[in-house]
Amino acid sequence: MDSIDASTVLVSQSTTDPIIAVAEGSTKHVKFDHSNLPIKAVEDATGEADESDTDAEPEGDGTTKKLQPSQRKRQQHAVFDSWKINRVRNTSEEEKKARVQNEADELLTIRGLMNKAEANVIVNDPREYQLELFERAKKENTIAVLDTGSGKTLIAVLLLKHVLEQELTSRASGNPHRIAFFLVDVVTLVYQQFAVLEHNLDQQVDRFCGDMNVDSWNKATWAEHFQKNMAIVCTADVLLNCLSRGFISIEQINLLIFDEAHHTKKNHSYARIVKDFYLDVPIPKRPKVFGMTASPVDAKVDVIQAARELEDLLHAKIATASNLELLRNTVSRPMESVLVYTRLPNHYATSLCTQLENNFRGSRALSRLFTKAKLAASELGEWCADRLWMLALESEEAAKLERKTEHKFSTDALSRTALDLELQMINDAKEVVKQAEILMPQPSTTMVSPALSSKVICLKDFLQAEYENPTETRCIVFVQHRLSARLLSDLFQKFRSPHMRIGTLIGTRQAESGDLKVTIRDQMMMLMKFRKGEINVLFATSIAEEGLDIPMCNVIVRFDLYTTMIQYIQSRGRARHKQSKYVHMIEGHNSKHYWALDDVHKGEIKLRAFCQNQPEDRLLRGIEFDFDGALLKEKQYQVYTEPGTGAKLTFGTVLDQLSYFTACLPQNEETFARPMFILTFKGRRYHCEVLLPSTSPIRSVMGRGYSRKSIAKRSAAFEACLVLRQGGYLDANLLPIYHKQLPAMRNAQLALNIKKTNAYDVQIKPRLWEDSWGTVPAELSLVLIQIAEPALTLGERSLAPLLFLTREALPRIPNFPVHLKAGTKSDVSLTPIVSKLKVDEKTIKLLTNFTLQCFLDPFNKGFQYDVEHMSYWLAPVRHAKRDPTIDPQSLVDWEALEFVQANGQMRWNNSMSHSELANLFLIDPHSGALRYFTYCVRPDMHAEDRPPEGLARNNHKYFETILSYTCSLWKNSRDWLEKQDKNQPVIESFQIPFRRNWLDDFEEGDVTVKTQAFICPEPLNISSLSVPIAAMLFVFPSLIWRIDAYLVALEACEFLGLDIDVELALEAMTKDSDNTEEHRIEQVQYQRGMGKNYERLEFIGDSFLKMATSISLYAQNAGDDEFESHVKRMLMVCNKNLFKNAVDMKLFKYIRSQSFSRRTWYPEGLGMIKGKSTGKSKELGNKYQPQTHPLNDKTIADVCEALIGAALLSHTESGSMDMAVKAVTVLVKNSDHDVEKWDDYYKLYKMPAYQIAECTAAHLDLASQIEKKMGYKFKWPRVLQAAFTHPSWPYVWGNIPSYQRLEFLGDSLLDMVCINFLFFRYPDKDPQWLTEHKMAMVSNKFLGALCVRLKFHKHLKTNHNTLVFQISEFVEEIEAAEAESEGARDYWTTTKNPPKCLPDVVESYLGAIFVDSCFSFKVVEEFFEKHVRWYFEDMTIYDAFANNHPTTFLSNLLTNNFNCTHYRVLADEIPNADGTPSRVVSVVMVHFQIIADAESSSSKYAKIRASHRALEKLKGLAPWEFRKKYSCDCKDDSENSPTIDGNGEGHERAQAPNVQNVDDVIGSAI
Repeated sequence: MDSIDASTVLVSQSTTDPIIAVAEGSTKHVKFDHSNLPIKAVEDATGEADESDTDAEPEGDGTTKKLQPSQRKRQQHAVFDSWKINRVRNTSEEEKKARVQNEADELLTIRGLMNKAEANVIVNDPREYQLELFERAKKENTIAVLDTGSGKTLIAVLLLKHVLEQELTSRASGNPHRIAFFLVDVVTLVYQQFAVLEHNLDQQVDRFCGDMNVDSWNKATWAEHFQKNMAIVCTADVLLNCLSRGFISIEQINLLIFDEAHHTKKNHSYARIVKDFYLDVPIPKRPKVFGMTASPVDAKVDVIQAARELEDLLHAKIATASNLELLRNTVSRPMESVLVYTRLPNHYATSLCTQLENNFRGSRALSRLFTKAKLAASELGEWCADRLWMLALESEEAAKLERKTEHKFSTDALSRTALDLELQMINDAKEVVKQAEILMPQPSTTMVSPALSSKVICLKDFLQAEYENPTETRCIVFVQHRLSARLLSDLFQKFRSPHMRIGTLIGTRQAESGDLKVTIRDQMMMLMKFRKGEINVLFATSIAEEGLDIPMCNVIVRFDLYTTMIQYIQSRGRARHKQSKYVHMIEGHNSKHYWALDDVHKGEIKLRAFCQNQPEDRLLRGIEFDFDGALLKEKQYQVYTEPGTGAKLTFGTVLDQLSYFTACLPQNEETFARPMFILTFKGRRYHCEVLLPSTSPIRSVMGRGYSRKSIAKRSAAFEACLVLRQGGYLDANLLPIYHKQLPAMRNAQLALNIKKTNAYDVQIKPRLWEDSWGTVPAELSLVLIQIAEPALTLGERSLAPLLFLTREALPRIPNFPVHLKAGTKSDVSLTPIVSKLKVDEKTIKLLTNFTLQCFLDPFNKGFQYDVEHMSYWLAPVRHAKRDPTIDPQSLVDWEALEFVQANGQMRWNNSMSHSELANLFLIDPHSGALRYFTYCVRPDMHAEDRPPEGLARNNHKYFETILSYTCSLWKNSRDWLEKQDKNQPVIESFQIPFRRNWLDDFEEGDVTVKTQAFICPEPLNISSLSVPIAAMLFVFPSLIWRIDAYLVALEACEFLGLDIDVELALEAMTKDSDNTEEHRIEQVQYQRGMGKNYERLEFIGDSFLKMATSISLYAQNAGDDEFESHVKRMLMVCNKNLFKNAVDMKLFKYIRSQSFSRRTWYPEGLGMIKGKSTGKSKELGNKYQPQTHPLNDKTIADVCEALIGAALLSHTESGSMDMAVKAVTVLVKNSDHDVEKWDDYYKLYKMPAYQIAECTAAHLDLASQIEKKMGYKFKWPRVLQAAFTHPSWPYVWGNIPSYQRLEFLGDSLLDMVCINFLFFRYPDKDPQWLTEHKMAMVSNKFLGALCVRLKFHKHLKTNHNTLVFQISEFVEEIEAAEAESEGARDYWTTTKNPPKCLPDVVESYLGAIFVDSCFSFKVVEEFFEKHVRWYFEDMTIYDAFANNHPTTFLSNLLTNNFNCTHYRVLADEIPNADGTPSRVVSVVMVHFQIIADAESSSSKYAKIRASHRALEKLKGLAPWEFRKKYSCDCKDDSENSPTIDGNGEGHERAQAPNVQNVDDVIGSAI
């Protein structure tokens, strides 16, 4: 939605802050009016300033109109919330339907495709015969027998409406709820019939099929669906399972509609529903039955007998329209004709087939192909027969044959020699076919040519005549075999007429060699193209005969004749247009063909007569039928009904139920999760034993004896289910207790809410200080603190080094920078002195007094003399030699210590010379904020002179003289000034600004602070501290703050038992804003001067965490599949787990989230006797009051990952990853990762049986090829084979698992090695940049290209035919791209995405060499250096690839091109008004205007689509146009200052030209 009602007002948390959505005329943007919002001053994190201890001058009234980032963020969310409410409210049903109609077919789901196709199928004008049958169906159970296309579904809709109206009345009377079921035979029809019902019923309707994983649903889930819906469309298997498990009873159903009811026979699910459940209840409680079919006969049986049996089984009367003329007028019948082709030759071999048969006659794998090729030669011609060999033995299909051969090896116990021989013959045959020359038939081919059969030539001539000119004709050619459809489609693609557009429609069953793999979606897409005319000739198997709605068709050709009457009737019904044609292709002089044609015509006449001649008062035998005849055989079979739930176990359903039980068992890749049946013949009966997998609690059960094998198998399964139920392994609904668990990540909210913030305790000071209290030391450790190349600052004064003395030696503290001047850095170094300083009572007194003076003079804080509670001491330095071995006694400036102890603060007297007053540190005793460094005496100025303009602190009304300017007292306290010496000198001085956070660079206000002062000495005290020492002391608060932070971070590491470098430890524990993890946007509550934050360490730590847990899981859980490994890993690495563990360990107290505080840098333990309180409590032993800091949950989890990263980087030089491994163990706290060092991983690993099994010749050959190609020799070739085995390749064909677990492992290894490369190569890049560019390195596109470059795809074993063609297509494209690239390393970015298996193979190969090398990461690094690094030596060429992500591109466009920082991309779920699952909506907001929005099923793709649309709107805008259109005032403060263009040159910001609307200009002129 582009705009919202201008009157809409949403009130935020504060009712005084209105958030108003305004429609902005024709631009249709949502605007946010914040001009009247009160802006509240944000208090400083360290509390309010006081006049004696302030860091900066107040800013006038203390307010600003600029929104704080946190305020802006809240208001953006409020605008978004208001927009979402209006969107949901205003979205109409028409808009929802339009959305489906306008969406591209390729992007729609199957349901969407059906909805689009059936959008106009509304029942509003039923024919007379439909109403007639509807009235009959209302009164009694009915089977409607009508031609295809005659509107049977419409009758079902009318009946459903009637039954549902009755149901609503019944429910209003308080009766139990009942539900209607529309049953179909195939999944495709579920979607088709649901689309019809959804558009025609007012009540709620839903659809279900096995593909939706309904087998795993429990009773509560089904009860919810039954309660919500009044009608359900589903496959019969779904309802049968629900009835069998007691999820619903037959009494709860009011209507059963059987689509294609002729399937109701034998053991079909239709029949089982009736036999096992329908008959069990009294007649009044049975649901109404309505069946639909074009013919009750689907086999070569007597029509009348078949009709009677169908009536008996469904307990319904067969009926058709009484007025057949009306039916014929409504449903047009096609004109039938016959095409006669000359007699075909017997099956024979072409020359190619003969050559293959002579060379490979003994091949079992090729035997079926010989038969198919001979049949094709006869039926289709020699070109099609030879084409079959090409399709069946091209590289991918040959691999499929090899897989099947290996499968037979596993089941038939062939010798390895025989297997190798068989595989060799397949490869040799492939080479023969590759070398064969197969000439394409010419369009002029005649009937005498063997290249095409007479049958094909006959079809060719017919189609070419039909499509000679442009035409709307749509034709379906029906064939019997899938391969025939493909071969004919290929053939007609070669020499079709310009007006023929060829397609293929076949079923979804498992494809064979040379066959196509087709999905339901493929079928739907093919039908959509046929509807639109994109395809107008469709070669189809029987899938196109039944049920599928194929309109617009006017020519049907039966290339292969029907075998039953219903095939004839249904295929004929596909031709629905008037003047349609139905063509029977018949072989000349073939009596069977003529008999078939005669049989279907006579059978149809007989069926119509039967339907028409039913007496009105005939009682249907089926209504009173007790099944004594038809079901007599089934009465001998056992039935079990669960007493509590009604769940039923019968011979008809038991095989499916037992198979589902075994599928839900815990399993590994070396077990096959299905029951195995062993049959023996004893006493003229078959006895069957069922063997269950090794993970089953029951291993085997014997069934009863029966005369038929199939019944004996069912008996064994039945007995097994009874035993499982008795043992409690099946529940009351006969469902296994071993439900395959959904991923814990679905059931638990493992992701943390990034917005959730709590207050956590924070440790202000390191424990080191408090732990050292209580003694008078006899020796002290020394650290020399120096500022390298100290820049003159604080009035151009140099900074003297200081000695920092402690009871215990400090750990190594790294150098860190301070900012003494704007734009410059100076390194602070802390050099530990090796020898300790011996101290006695006298020296400790000197040191203590000096240290206390260091707090008093600069900072006006007087502390008690208490040696036992001193945390540290300070001392002046005699000479600043950075020599750790220097004698500490000679290093201390003892004279300075004694001078300070003797003098403290001194007073001026008139005997002091002018030279003595230069270079002094003067203190205002009445103000903690006024401190001066003196320059010199000014003889030209007098105490009674008026202070010059431009001085520091020159805005007081009492500053009439320099003497009064010097005094900081208020009026009532100034009387003593009259007694001051009026002749005292005036000293030019530097007023020291109280900028205490020297860890951060200067801000603009700091640079412009006035510091010049002219003062008189008498009102002030003279400090005994020298100016260089005092200058250093003013920087000292920042130094001790950083030292404390280092020590706290180290204490965290010590608590965790981790040896981490101190610099990395602090970096890992530092969070410097509320949104540290959000990059390239304005930071909220940014804390200045904290140094590096945790984000880069978290980035590399996250990768190591993923790798470490993956390795541990792989090593310990050899039986887990990839799915289970993903779940277990997610449980370990998820933020929720890390957060919980960190909170349990109170890790939050060590996190540094606040920048320098002027209140808490002072030492604890000492009582304060002068100055403003710093927040310490006497009751707590002069320690600071407990404090908290706000942290969101994700921050705490991120710090855990940062600590892992720090542990890894701390030992980079040694190459050891042991400490990082230990960090993972400590922080994830999970039994699946319980190791202390890297080598422990391999100790956990137990080689699975497949790895150490005997290798075949094929395995050894693969290892040899890889060694030559890659230079790595595999010790375990079967591991290598696993790396190249696709999941579609059955385990039993080679007893080797698929690559999924190795890919799971290799994915994490590749991620780690790529991140290592980027992290060290680009030390200044933020995690977002690193992530964006890493995505290029691990993208499917690149890995697919690498797979082809390494020729790995040639070794892939897959049983997925469609995948084989996708691989071939991609290989051709990527090789062409590389050939045309002229050496460009990014050639792979220009191609489409590869099949997923290709990148998977690269990752699984990495996993394989890692496992084979005994878990050596070195081999992974070598692989990267040899095969990956070359592509990424210059990452700048992938900037476009990274920026191609629409959201990143949008961010760069707004920030760099438009200089706009006031934008957000937001996403959230919104419920759909039609009750379908919620969708995610995303918006792009610029200056509170929503400029684009989009929906998707996930936040990721919603943001991508919204960004795409925003980019379209912004395309072509000049910066001035953008600023005008979106009221952008970002960076207005620099509007007149130069900005930098793309060439790095300065230019003035362009001003908006005076552009006006043309109509406005003309109107003004008139």
